Parts: sequence; structure tokens; C-alpha cells
Amino acid sequence: MKFCRFQLLEFDAGAASRAGEGVHPEPRIGRIEGDTVQELSGSLLGETKAVGRNWKLAEVALLPPSVPTKIVCVGRNYADHAAEFNNDVPKEPLIFLKPPSAILAPGEAIVLPAISKRVDYEGELCVVIGRRCRQLSDTDDALAYVAGYTCLDDISARDLQFSDPQWTRAKGFDTFCPFGPVLETELDPGHVTVETYVNGAKKQSASTTDMIFPVDAIIRWISHVMTLEPGDIIATGTPSGVGPLAAGDIVEVVVSGIGTLRNPVRAADS
Repeated sequence: MKFCRFQLLEFDAGAASRAGEGVHPEPRIGRIEGDTVQELSGSLLGETKAVGRNWKLAEVALLPPSVPTKIVCVGRNYADHAAEFNNDVPKEPLIFLKPPSAILAPGEAIVLPAISKRVDYEGELCVVIGRRCRQLSDTDDALAYVAGYTCLDDISARDLQFSDPQWTRAKGFDTFCPFGPVLETELDPGHVTVETYVNGAKKQSASTTDMIFPVDAIIRWISHVMTLEPGDIIATGTPSGVGPLAAGDIVEVVVSGIGTLRNPVRAADS
């Protein structure tokens, strides 16, 4: 099933105040069926209950389907992507972090920092952790700790990645982590297609069967490095075909069974 976090596009502050709901549009959660969002109470990572309100998708703005404490990314998890930059295939998962301040909602603009001369898209399958996870054994079912899956674009300042001894700056700019649009709870992460389009032209396409480290192995490995909390997300790596973005582009990450994450691109304000 597809779940989401959302805000209403039209907000009646007076009605909200009269109803005792405050005067700011708080994020809501819902279940998507066709073109309708059924509003829920509770938590996407726990129990939910219908509240009796339905909205058309056209009436809402979808938000990132999680509020993570950390964003763990896996580098070079497809052999063809490692090869396109003349890198060796890693012998164990190569991980790095993006800051939560990099998070961007579906439909919002990726901002190209003036300091970088090349900013690339990297379409990926994203894992959303559903319950606290640490020190998993080889016999633990790692996928039992997953709440669901979504799309993610690991935006990267490629020139800075090549010049810096580590990747924090290249990967950590504001707006460099779009993810969404929904949380899909019924998905086999080992058999989905990950594609990226720029202005409608296909740039990346691969199956997760091509991953060097599958999702369960990634979760298990990370759990021995750091505790994964509910809502944390894992970007599982990008296939070959990464390339630069320019102001005015529209970039879309499409994961089969989930949907499309779409973001425009703009230059930084002068």
C-alpha cells in the first residue's frame, strides 16, 4: 500500500483556529488509493486509523514520507556505476551520510550551488526504517525492520566530490536529498527497476538485482556501525548513467512499484 505525508494546498487559517487546530498547516498522513488521499491519524511507522476525510491528490502537496534523524547512503553499489568512474567494486558496503538539512520535498527545486561547476543526479531506491535496529545477526530478518520504500535522488556536486578527500560537502548542500513521493509498504526490494529521466529523456535504468549488496545485507551491515532509528532512510546506491543537471531541467526518479519523484532545477540566487 502507498502511504504519504502531505499538506493541503489551500489552508483556511480561520477555520483551523475555530476548530482548535492552531493557525499553521501541520503535515498530515494518508493512504493513497487512485487519485484520492484518505487522511489518517497515528503514525506512518506505527498504527493508523481513518479519520473520515478524503482529498484529491490535486488538492495536496506531498511531503517526504519520513522525517529521518540520519540519511545513510551507499556508494558504488552497482558495478557499472563504479566502472564509469574507474573505481574498484567495494568489498563491503561503502557508506556516507547526508545531513537532514539536505532533504527536499517532491516538486520543490534542487538548487545548484554557485561554488560547483557540475551537479549530478543519482536515482536510487530508498529504504525507510520502521523500528529501532542495531547489531543484527546473520539470522535476523533485516527486512522486518523496514517500514517501506520510496525514491531518492542523491544529488552530488561531482567536481567537489573529486577535489575533496571526503564527500560531506559534495553530497550535503541544501536541497541535495529529494525523496518521496510515497511510502510503499508492499515491495520486493530485490526485484525493482530504478530509472532516472532528465527533461523526459531516460538517463539511467537498472534492476536492483544488479546491486552488489542487496538491501537486507546493507541494513545488517549498517546496524553494526550505527543504530538505525524509526524514520531513518538508506539510499541504496545508483546505477550507471549519472550526469549533470542545469538550471531549468526537470529530473525524475522512477522506481517500479513506487512511482515518480519529480523535481525542477534552478540556479542559486545571486
